[in-house]
Amino acid sequence: MIEKAGDILKNFYILTDAINYIEDNLYNEIRLEDVANACYSSLSNLKKLFGYAFHMGLREYITKRRLTHAAHDLLNTDMSITDVALKYHYNSPEAFTRAFIKVWGTAPSAFKKQWRFAGIFPKIVFDFDRINKEGGIKMSRRTFDLSELYDLLKSRTNSYVLCFDMMNLMMINDSYGVEAGNKAILECLRRIDSLTDDSCILFRIGGDEFALVTELTEIKAAEELAGKITALNGQPIIHNNVEIPIGMRVGCAKIAGPNVRYKDLYSDLYKAIEGAKEKDAFYVLN
Repeated sequence: MIEKAGDILKNFYILTDAINYIEDNLYNEIRLEDVANACYSSLSNLKKLFGYAFHMGLREYITKRRLTHAAHDLLNTDMSITDVALKYHYNSPEAFTRAFIKVWGTAPSAFKKQWRFAGIFPKIVFDFDRINKEGGIKMSRRTFDLSELYDLLKSRTNSYVLCFDMMNLMMINDSYGVEAGNKAILECLRRIDSLTDDSCILFRIGGDEFALVTELTEIKAAEELAGKITALNGQPIIHNNVEIPIGMRVGCAKIAGPNVRYKDLYSDLYKAIEGAKEKDAFYVLN
């Protein structure tokens, strides 16, 4: 599927409209045909575009977005598991639990006791200028909605943000399958979530990239926290009876509170990640 300039623009609008329609209807019944109609595309074409751009199916995207919201409700409301299941159009708590385990690796009841993080799959966003510059939708780096992260950073002047990059995700996907890759991503997020306190807030900012917003203003303390998390590098996950070692690199960015600009946010955080890759060590971006 080779993208020409006109195709990139057309596909950009189709996917953007589809994603926005899904976001507006996460609490409603969503028919795939209705999504296609909302973005003036045939359903077959929309399915192909989703696979081409995101390496996942349209229905899978809807499911992951719903179960991300469902996880938030489990952690932040008094809703029962049955109430949450019905809210996201599951016919029974059992059906909801089966779907939840596929995404989160644990049942909803256990999740409430073990996790503080809920943003496993944020809304995907597009920047047309960046897509065009990077060679089209397929070649463009996937990024997520960072608006909540942006609002938090404006209130935490001069705090450090730890920027994590999971190592070898492509190799894991190629060698063991996407399911193994998803399990590895989940384990990275679990490690960060379990080794930090309530003052730290975790975000997924890319396919295998995460940002941990701290209240730390001293670099030594940020470096110690990063070291505690990366000390687990090399510990494996088990997938189909095979041990797969996983680990993360970490860089650090100091955000100047209200002065941060949304359009520069991802690139600023990614510079810290790239610095850690190049130096293969903790890297500080001031």
